[in-house]
Amino acid sequence: MEAVKVENLSFAYPDNTKKALDDVSFCIDSGSFTLLMGESGSGKTTLLKLLKKEIAPIGETKGVITISGKKSDEISFNSVGYVAQSPETQIITDKVWHELAFGLESMGLSNDEIRLRVGETASYFGIGAWYHKDTDTLSGGQKQLLNLASVMVMRPDILLLDEPTSQLDPISASDFLATLKKINCELGITVIISEHRLEEVFPAADRVIVLKKGKIITDDTPRRVCVLIKDRPEFEGLPSAVRIWKSLKSDADCPLSVKEGRDFLDSYYPNIKGKIDVPLIEDGEKAIEFRDVFYRYDRNLPDVISGMNFYVRKGEIFEILGENGCGKSTLLKVISGLCTPYSGSCTILGRKIKEYKGNSLYGETLAMLPQDPTVLFLKNTVKEDLQSGWTLSGKKESDFQKNADKWIDLFGIEPLLSQHPYDLSGGEQQKCALVKLLLREPKILLLDEPTKGLDASFKNSLKQILHTLKEKGITIIAVTHDVEFAADSADRCGLLFDGKIIASYQTNRFFSNNTYYTTAASRIARGRFENAVRCDEIISICKGNDTK
Repeated sequence: MEAVKVENLSFAYPDNTKKALDDVSFCIDSGSFTLLMGESGSGKTTLLKLLKKEIAPIGETKGVITISGKKSDEISFNSVGYVAQSPETQIITDKVWHELAFGLESMGLSNDEIRLRVGETASYFGIGAWYHKDTDTLSGGQKQLLNLASVMVMRPDILLLDEPTSQLDPISASDFLATLKKINCELGITVIISEHRLEEVFPAADRVIVLKKGKIITDDTPRRVCVLIKDRPEFEGLPSAVRIWKSLKSDADCPLSVKEGRDFLDSYYPNIKGKIDVPLIEDGEKAIEFRDVFYRYDRNLPDVISGMNFYVRKGEIFEILGENGCGKSTLLKVISGLCTPYSGSCTILGRKIKEYKGNSLYGETLAMLPQDPTVLFLKNTVKEDLQSGWTLSGKKESDFQKNADKWIDLFGIEPLLSQHPYDLSGGEQQKCALVKLLLREPKILLLDEPTKGLDASFKNSLKQILHTLKEKGITIIAVTHDVEFAADSADRCGLLFDGKIIASYQTNRFFSNNTYYTTAASRIARGRFENAVRCDEIISICKGNDTK
């Protein structure tokens, strides 16, 4: 039975001649698990929202959408569930149990039916321990699990998810996806999910639809898609095992998961051993230094930062990992002066933060990309916003264009300049926000989840941009859940736990020592290729020793 049928669907946003979706057609069987993938701005979010009539975007729509045999505007609101990218944006009540009950109350169910459904759902999702908690006290992983449970309590037939793990740490993301697969397998719920982090979701899918510029370019099983797009840019976003397989030009079936990747090496490279040398990082002048720093949001609350000591050298890329809610974003706020510690010393470029008066810490000294980039947007178009940021930082208006053009070209945002920032996809907002910050030419750049919403191709471009900035002496500190990006871009990485940076090592040493906060490539290479944490390192060792 068809759960979703889309026929010749096209969509354009108001005052925009470019189509976000262009003659899209497909059918999805009931009970299947379908992955939508594609570059940022390819139309994934637009397509998902059009499948849920209550949140369908305003614009010109052509074509037919059929849900469970009915036109989309004829089905009840609870037939199709939707989980958004940001855990915070979907929660609307103060208590966990309120959130679970809210949708059922909207359906007009009796109190007895509501209590039964809420109790059963809370038990299924393991929410009982925090059932009475305030929603604003939950971690990001808990909030996203609550969002999923709040949708599932209404018993939808179809579940839509738009990059649901983009703001989750690796462990929370893995747990969330495992729960999602359990729902699909045990309850027969049709799942359609959009994602950029594909290491775990790609092997779990029954089917993959690849979008590019609003069109479907591939629609097949995961293993077939690996073959069909192996010469396209979208291939770079596929799991590590797939990319290793392609580069080694094997005639074996394409491995999809870490387990299959290890089996592939065992079968085709059984006697190969290797080691990646870990270079020493030379000491240098410190750009940022914390000494015994303590910070809490309220005197009656526990410390978020507790006796922290760490430093970052000038011209270094330092990336911080840790679970949701451990204090990574708070740390960036302390560095930027937005939060003031109650004890300890924070030094920026040799001066204590409190010695920076007025706005002297910002502009050309320090700039920060917040977790929600939309807070940086103040104007009605991207271009107006970039110009506003330029003039507010004290620069001559006449110099704007020549300085802006290089960043606009580098980030590929020229087609977005006339659009409202809020009409952009999450990845496009990230790009525009980064351009606005880089126009300030800061000496220190703080990035909170910089790869959120970005496709693999642009992540590689962003890595090159960060390394170019580093060569110019700019210091970069990023907090991230994207372990693959951190392994590919950082000089050093640190783990934030219990209010402290408990480990900060050269990147290969950091990830090769970790079991959970590590890359898929490291798991594939573990016990065989010492210190290898990236696909290119595994490929290099195999090719260097390959006798086949």
